[in-house]
Amino acid sequence: MTLDREQVLRSAAALLSRKSTATMDEVARAAGIGRATLHRHFAGRDALVKALENLGLQEFEAALDAARLDEGASEEGLRRLIAAVEPSAGLMSFLVTENQLFEGEVDEGWNRADARVAAFFRRGQERGEFRIDLTPAWLTEALYGLIGTAAWSVQTGRVAAQDFQHMIVELLLGGARRSVER
Repeated sequence: MTLDREQVLRSAAALLSRKSTATMDEVARAAGIGRATLHRHFAGRDALVKALENLGLQEFEAALDAARLDEGASEEGLRRLIAAVEPSAGLMSFLVTENQLFEGEVDEGWNRADARVAAFFRRGQERGEFRIDLTPAWLTEALYGLIGTAAWSVQTGRVAAQDFQHMIVELLLGGARRSVER
């Protein structure tokens, strides 16, 4: 039987995003494989988390490409990005909250992705579409936090999956949109 590595990673991300302290035994059960099989592919939790990080980065970069953030109004770019990220939101939720990823150096790929998102918010500020009293770095972190929180809320059944995009976009824009009234 061929192991579907990506499916194992997705099962691991789904479990770990709900229970960050899950053991490798629990990850194996969630993936429907034996512990020995899991260990043949991932030597330990660190190797598993690194593989999850790589998958998450690939998916996030693909979402950034699909969103075409430099085209049109910033609000529409944000809507496209949230739609593109939604299929991998559970994985993103895990990665945003996984402390191991941020001990020491952050992967250069994440630095590139962060720079792309921050540049998007900066362009929106320069066009007068986003408020200028919030830094692009903060808006980037807020976006990541909202993606993670929305994914968690959908997973736990606190909100409907169909509301994922709306919740994120409306809350972020409600706080980021530049108000002409002051």
